[in-house]
Amino acid sequence: MFTLLIGFCIGMGVSFQTAINARLRSYLGVPFLSSLVSFSGGTLFLALLANWQGYTLIPDWQMIHQAPWWVWIGGLMGMVALTANILLFPKLGGVQTAIIPLLGQVLMGILIDSFGWFGSPYIELSIIRLAGVGLVLAGMFCAVVLPNLKQSNRIMSTDRSIWFWRLFGIGAGMLMASQTAINAELGRELNASIQAAFISFLVGGTGLFFVVMLYERSFHRLKNGIGKGKPWWIWFGGTLGALFIFGSIILVPQIGTGGAIVLVLLGLISGSLLVDKFGLLGAIPKRILPIQLLGLGILICGVALIQLIK
Repeated sequence: MFTLLIGFCIGMGVSFQTAINARLRSYLGVPFLSSLVSFSGGTLFLALLANWQGYTLIPDWQMIHQAPWWVWIGGLMGMVALTANILLFPKLGGVQTAIIPLLGQVLMGILIDSFGWFGSPYIELSIIRLAGVGLVLAGMFCAVVLPNLKQSNRIMSTDRSIWFWRLFGIGAGMLMASQTAINAELGRELNASIQAAFISFLVGGTGLFFVVMLYERSFHRLKNGIGKGKPWWIWFGGTLGALFIFGSIILVPQIGTGGAIVLVLLGLISGSLLVDKFGLLGAIPKRILPIQLLGLGILICGVALIQLIK
């Protein structure tokens, strides 16, 4: 039960991180630089935590040589997925950008568990587990898509290229799910979850640094986030992202990649509804609709089928 609570809490943390990063982006005015600030903050937090626990930040050469090559690219996958979401927004709109990568995450998480990819524990795809996945997807649809369906219809569905971007979004979600499993395997190889989380953030942040240099070419906008009326907490969204990566590395060996993803998803949607309802972290307050609560209830039932009935 404690494991389930961890997954739910880090999912809520991701929803708060999203709101914090959105506020930071409103001041900086550019997306990739805001993401780099988040990655940098998370990397620093994990470095301090690893040092406090007595771990070296970078493993020795023998460990690097012995581990499978792909355990080192989880951070890059996260960076690519993050960049993809930024590119998707103007093409698909807010609703589809939110839901389509989540669909990719859930589907890839189940595939990883069913085939034991990336060192993830093998979990048979039973009828009950499949039904749980169906409920999770239905809950996502009710909580995220239906309340914004009219807004979503403003996207021109006659444009054939939209299907390319939808598939691109599913692929981005699948990369995020793969990152979760890969980071967990890195943690097992190093026998240190915090060290694995740090390496993932360091690799992703380094990749994002080069994206910023190529795309935005300057860091001068950072000063726009400092000054009177600018809340201090806009610089600490990366800490919540770091806790998400760290928590996921702990969860996957115990409940599988798919199980970890749906738990985080439950926390993410719950936290997002709280942010909207109470206008937390500078968000504009919004009324929670009955269909969203219904979707949350369906999602809980799906998570219960996946996690509690095996």
